[in-house]
Amino acid sequence: MIQSHVSKAERITEDFLQERVIKSYQIIGKGSVNQVCVAETNNRKVVVRMNKADTYSSFVKESWCIEQARAVGIPSPQVLSIGIVDETAYMIQTFIDGENGLDSTKPKRDIWKQLGAYAKLIHTIPVKGYGENLISIHGMFQSPPHAGSDGSWLGYVNYNINSLTENDQLIELGVINQTESKKIRKLFEGLKEEKFHFALNHGDVSLKNTIVNNEGQVFLLDWGSAEVSVIPYGDIIEMLKCQILGREPNNEEFKAYLDGYGLMEKDLSSVRVLLLLRAFDKLRWAIDKSPDLIKPCAAFAKQVVDMALIR
Repeated sequence: MIQSHVSKAERITEDFLQERVIKSYQIIGKGSVNQVCVAETNNRKVVVRMNKADTYSSFVKESWCIEQARAVGIPSPQVLSIGIVDETAYMIQTFIDGENGLDSTKPKRDIWKQLGAYAKLIHTIPVKGYGENLISIHGMFQSPPHAGSDGSWLGYVNYNINSLTENDQLIELGVINQTESKKIRKLFEGLKEEKFHFALNHGDVSLKNTIVNNEGQVFLLDWGSAEVSVIPYGDIIEMLKCQILGREPNNEEFKAYLDGYGLMEKDLSSVRVLLLLRAFDKLRWAIDKSPDLIKPCAAFAKQVVDMALIR
């Protein structure tokens, strides 16, 4: 299977560069969604990221986000081409010579501080709308509507409020009880009164999505989870989720990120409620669309309930 990915990456590279590939290999263990390969000719070295044809729109979004990030001064690989060939969506990017952030000798705290500074720059990129789908080259994003939500931020909040009923499956799953459901409803209702700001979020700020080059410069990768959401919370609640699951960042690294952004923990008054909202929404999605994820999503949601209600 690995060889087939490498062979496909070679064909895509040769068709684009019109040069013969002399060396190629697959990068294993750093990407959880796409197949990632490196292909080298006599004159160029590129990264080829591949996935199923129906993910092409995600590559369009990534390409747009990378272009915008480079424009505001965030070091990123250049996108050379995106397309579909033989039912495979692909993106060709310039190769960044360096080490993945997980493997770099650069102090992890320093990388996280730099990521905080990048996040603040990302939040200056002009965008419109709300959600994870880029629907216009002018930076309009949209969240797909579904039963109970029109796809707007308010629709998202109201859907999760209206789902807190006496017959809620989250009660049946043991995530909450009736008393807690009423308390959480009040917390979610309070979000509608908040004057949130919305901007582009990377969606997966982490060491694995960085390359540190030989000069110590941090390059930011992988915009597949990018979305327009509340700032500065969108990326931060994903970091807190990773912490709860025992992954990076640790507390020192998280504080370094906040320092790089120019935030203090006291500035994050709504973070627990927003994390709970995201956890409940993901669990309800699993119940409707992906039953195999119900158990881990329920376990995580219960942990967040404990945090949010401090019981």
